[in-house]
Amino acid sequence: MDLSQLGGIVVKGLSIHVERGNAPPRIVETPGGMLNSIGLQNVGAEGFLEEKLPFLRRFNTAVIANIWGRTFDEYIAVAERLDGAKGLTALELNISCPNIKEGGINFGTDPKQTEQVTRAVREASSLPLWVKLTPGVTDIGELARAAEAGGADALSVINTLRGMTIDVPSRRPTLSTIFGGLSGPAILPIALYMVYETRRATNLPILGIGGIEGLDQALQFFILGANAVQVGTANFYDPMASIRLVEDLRDWCETQGILSINELVGSLECD
Repeated sequence: MDLSQLGGIVVKGLSIHVERGNAPPRIVETPGGMLNSIGLQNVGAEGFLEEKLPFLRRFNTAVIANIWGRTFDEYIAVAERLDGAKGLTALELNISCPNIKEGGINFGTDPKQTEQVTRAVREASSLPLWVKLTPGVTDIGELARAAEAGGADALSVINTLRGMTIDVPSRRPTLSTIFGGLSGPAILPIALYMVYETRRATNLPILGIGGIEGLDQALQFFILGANAVQVGTANFYDPMASIRLVEDLRDWCETQGILSINELVGSLECD
């Protein structure tokens, strides 16, 4: 697999310190997708710079670090540590985390918190900043505008949705943490709607995420106004999914006489 064929690679969530994650079971297959409760396990910012980034620099592709924290200070610390790292293209801000110093309120569900944490990271790093929005809100457009006000350069839409399943014989949750994040084809219609609402709220570049398995799903995101797409869950059962999507997009554009995918972006017709 030549990762240089991809436009970019978004690494899993990084924190300032090493995180061990949740106890198993923490991944469960569901109809049309999967639930995960990994617990943001990662090697920490220092481990990423020493162990992971040198490998990723070997490929001719953008490297984006998804970052998270439990407090404003933790977000700032990881952003500062990664700032200026050779081979790092941008930061993606995971704000689907509870602020433990504000009674556990989720950074990504409160517009004030969203704007504040975005601004804090914006001031801590010179790297382009993408903010990953949660679907667990009534008005995602309000959160998009808050992120923009805080200095976001782009928006990743969407993160996983909360869900759970039960093992009937034992009558126990299938995940050790009771609930987890739902991803995969099952969330595609929700993700598309969220991109639609986000595009109505802002002109910032949008990265569409959620339920993409192949060409058709990606094209829907582009038509709605996404400027790029990310593929996650499909890689679990088809490691070549992203590479194949790039090839299929190129072939489709050629057959349609489209010179650039930008010609398709935002071409939705509702009349």
